[in-house]
Amino acid sequence: MRRYETIAIIDPDLSDEERDGVLDRLTDLIPKEGGVLIKLDEWGTKKLAYEINKKARGYYLCIDYCGTGNLVDEMERLFRIDDRVLKYMTVLLEKDADIERIKEEMEEESEADMRKEDYESDVDQLPPDNLETEAVETETAETEAIETQSAETETAETEAIETQSAETEAAETEAIETQSAETEAIETEAAEPEKTTEPKISEEEI
Repeated sequence: MRRYETIAIIDPDLSDEERDGVLDRLTDLIPKEGGVLIKLDEWGTKKLAYEINKKARGYYLCIDYCGTGNLVDEMERLFRIDDRVLKYMTVLLEKDADIERIKEEMEEESEADMRKEDYESDVDQLPPDNLETEAVETETAETEAIETQSAETETAETEAIETQSAETEAAETEAIETQSAETEAIETEAAEPEKTTEPKISEEEI
């Protein structure tokens, strides 16, 4: 069995009941011809690239299904004789589709949608006070996290500055002490009197 995707553009001016009539006709045709409807996605009204039957906009449908060539022929025949359908196009997605795998994927997707709907329903049933409390708690937690991070960053920067200042002060003190010692040594050496050697008088000269 092959997998197809058909894009159909129908008259955007149809009422909801008339549009549902087109959709019901499609969903009835696929199983009747031995096919499997995977997904019917309504893309809604969109602007056309060019006018079709004096219509500047069209209502788009995307039908994902598995079936035979006979199913595609019958679907396109219905589109051709239905004035509500402005344009259609069918594309072959898979030549040999795995129906069992596709059904499993459909079930998983259906379960995921049900879980999502249940969650949204639970949220809608919560009192407004609970929603506000959760929002406040979330905002408070985010604020505390930001403040903690800022405090840690500030502390680290302060410690780095203090360490650098201490190292600089120690280096300057050492340099001053070294210079003072050298200066003191020079001054001491300059203050010592020069030693003079007195001439010795021999007894003969006396």
